[in-house]
Amino acid sequence: MPKPGEASLAHCGVLFLDELPEFDRKVLEVLREPLENGEVHISRARGQVTYPARFQLVAAMNASNEAYSGDQNYYQSSASQKYLKKLSAPFLDRIDLHVEVPPLPSSVLVNAQEEGEDSFAIRQRVELAVARQRERQGVQNAQLSGRQLKAICALNEDDKLFMQQALEALKLSARAYHRVLKVALTLADLSGSEVTRSHLMESLSYRKMEKTLAGAVAN
Repeated sequence: MPKPGEASLAHCGVLFLDELPEFDRKVLEVLREPLENGEVHISRARGQVTYPARFQLVAAMNASNEAYSGDQNYYQSSASQKYLKKLSAPFLDRIDLHVEVPPLPSSVLVNAQEEGEDSFAIRQRVELAVARQRERQGVQNAQLSGRQLKAICALNEDDKLFMQQALEALKLSARAYHRVLKVALTLADLSGSEVTRSHLMESLSYRKMEKTLAGAVAN
């Protein structure tokens, strides 16, 4: 009997992958199923087994040498594109937030002072957002079906046109579109409001690297 792997052991938790492009591409491609369905199906000669694997994927990758040298266009370099080709577009499609962390200026690093919101206040806001989601639809936004999402996150005509233009410009898939709406809905829940254009724009901004990364895969 096959034993549960890291994906199933991370069920209802976090699966953290450091140095993401260093993983074998076949290993990353296997993650597409649990990221989509929350389950892992294993077939062997003696039978089949299904394990739960609904986890939150968090991945990190180092910048290329061009980034360390201060080149602002390092994602377009041949070396970086070769590095990024290890990540397929369908795999990246299933990651909701792409956050680039640029190097800190030396002046900020040397004179850094502790700032930011208190962790307890952040936790309270998150708990309120989760409670709002469960009261509204019974599950968290990540588990909404396409039909439920369309009913709950109803866009006006202007926002529909805006999203259509954004999808064409960023070349996002249908899956990515639904994920953008879910993130926008979550941003609205965190602010205690309905979905607005600003929430849609912020959600789209978290996928700004997708076109670059997908382009690197295609080249």
